[in-house]
Amino acid sequence: MPGGRLTGQDRQDIATWLAEGLGYAEIGRRLDRPASTIMREVTRNGGARDYRADRADAATRGRARRRKPAASQPEAERESDFTLSFTDLLVQQGLPRMVARVMASLYVTDSGSLTAAELVQRLRVSPASISHAVTFLEQQGLISRQRAAGERRERYVIDDEIWIRSIRSALEMNEVLAAASRRGSEIFGPGTPVGARFASSAELLTLVTGSLQQVIDEWGRRAAP
Repeated sequence: MPGGRLTGQDRQDIATWLAEGLGYAEIGRRLDRPASTIMREVTRNGGARDYRADRADAATRGRARRRKPAASQPEAERESDFTLSFTDLLVQQGLPRMVARVMASLYVTDSGSLTAAELVQRLRVSPASISHAVTFLEQQGLISRQRAAGERRERYVIDDEIWIRSIRSALEMNEVLAAASRRGSEIFGPGTPVGARFASSAELLTLVTGSLQQVIDEWGRRAAP
């Protein structure tokens, strides 16, 4: 049923289409499901490279036996489950687990900020683990440090611009790679296999850069008062 729970056959189809290289959006279109549903299904069951239909089906049945229906779950439990799944998603995107845990903890607070002591207490890890994680996030431009007037402790802050900064960072890297690829094509010659490879890479990266810039511009227009 469109929009209903995924069936065993749906999972077989997902596994097949992942192996064929299809993205979440296309798989969702074929199954008449949101892309987010497909992404959540895959990331919680091994990721795109390790997804197995039979294993995912068994895991889903196991979770159904262990948990109450979502409608009757206490709100705190649902929020905790979501935080864990969001953390897993960040790990699937390449973040170290401790970094992902810190980022998810900041993201699900109303203020978007926590002190180091609060993170230690919330995640039950050592101060050193928190320090390494927040340093990584700062270097990536994903969080910042703030200290309100009268406060002795710094707070680590995540804000609504996090993904825009991430896209800008990707845009800058794409521009660097595109320039290097164009240079490689010139050096090896566009008529050679190596030069043609570099030229193709430059063309693709230039298209991606243009698309990312359009996204940033469109978001700026939507966010403008």
